[in-house]
Amino acid sequence: NLIDTPGHVDFTIEVERALRVLDAAVLVVCAVGGVQSQTNTVDRQMKRYKVPRIAFINKMDRMGSDPWRIVGQLREKLQLNAGAIQIPIGIEDTLEGLVDLISMKAATFHGEKGEEVRWGEIPADLADEAKEKRAEMIELLANVDDAIGEKFLLEEEITEAEMIAGMRRATIANTFVPVMMGSAYKNRGVQLLLDRVQDILPDPTEVSNTALDLSNNEAEVVVKCDSDEPLVALAFKLQDSPFGQLTYLRLYSGTMKKGENVVHVNSGKKIKVPRLVRMHSNEMEDVAEVKAGDIVCLFGVDCATGDSFTDGKVKYSMTSMHV
Repeated sequence: NLIDTPGHVDFTIEVERALRVLDAAVLVVCAVGGVQSQTNTVDRQMKRYKVPRIAFINKMDRMGSDPWRIVGQLREKLQLNAGAIQIPIGIEDTLEGLVDLISMKAATFHGEKGEEVRWGEIPADLADEAKEKRAEMIELLANVDDAIGEKFLLEEEITEAEMIAGMRRATIANTFVPVMMGSAYKNRGVQLLLDRVQDILPDPTEVSNTALDLSNNEAEVVVKCDSDEPLVALAFKLQDSPFGQLTYLRLYSGTMKKGENVVHVNSGKKIKVPRLVRMHSNEMEDVAEVKAGDIVCLFGVDCATGDSFTDGKVKYSMTSMHV
């Protein structure tokens, strides 16, 4: 599931509510404007929920864009251990592609909308810069990941698979932020970003979520992301629709089926699940069942934001978001 949150300060609660249920995030920063006051706010929200992230420097095709200044700002202003894992081929109007510092290959974008990605050798004039930036990236990673650190100290060659595994560990532990770049408007670099989201960011089973066990003096328990465990779901967003209240749920464990009963934890009421839909912006797709890790919508269920639902086997309440 992808959730696109607004950037404006007036809608900061939407960011708060999304980061509460997301496993990982992509922090988008402008290549000209850099880290702004709202970036600080969003960064603080990410740290509060311990959300691992990749930073993406967007608008690299604009006049005055400077990715290295932005990487510096991520380190100074946000105190992040940020390392670029790409360098641009050309800048502003001449942005043609990107050099991937993990695989040491160059990608150029062709076609009307940059949808065709061609991989090739690194241009000769960028070879030295690529080596230098790769060494910097490995050093930043070696400081926070033991396996990479050991190889770095012994001056051994680090393979692409080892590098990705190390980066994944460090990113999930929130000790490293990979920085990628491109231009979303011209569709350059977005494809590579999505590939790295899959390589580096965690899946739902790698994120630890805690709930309060109401049957045991609100003791903290870890909710395991597994479809065979008892159901635990959190309502994180409500919306009025022509069919009644639309409730967005994140399933942390268990399975929810259409027509089954779920229990509202706070009131203890049993509620029948009338209809389950998967949302795609303003389109709906009916689904029969959803499993742990999914985000889904329910119709006609009366509840408040931050309420939890279970199948009655456990009495867990997910911790609510910070307001």
